[in-house]
Amino acid sequence: MEEINRNGLTWREFINVEMRVGTIISAEEFKEARNPSYKMAIDFGEFGTKKTSAQITKLYDSEKLIGKQIIAVVNFPPKQIANTMSECLVLGGIGENREVILIGPERKVENGIRIG
Repeated sequence: MEEINRNGLTWREFINVEMRVGTIISAEEFKEARNPSYKMAIDFGEFGTKKTSAQITKLYDSEKLIGKQIIAVVNFPPKQIANTMSECLVLGGIGENREVILIGPERKVENGIRIG
């Protein structure tokens, strides 16, 4: 039986979180969302294109997001956000004023590569 770490995740739990690199292929204002957000499509290579939304409008212009590589969790179940089904969770750091700073690879890599 696996020991439970009450201060965080077990290794087994962590390896079940599937984080992958993807390239943003479209980004547009998400007018139906409660908070300012973008609707995006992200190419994860052999894992397909996934749709999501992200509250990243404070630091990013939608046009400049196209072609940017990011890291996202791709194995959460789909979640309804306003009138869109979110299929992944884009990862970022949260600044002092709740602005999100996207996390991505330091150099271009193949879409779909697993983070671990």
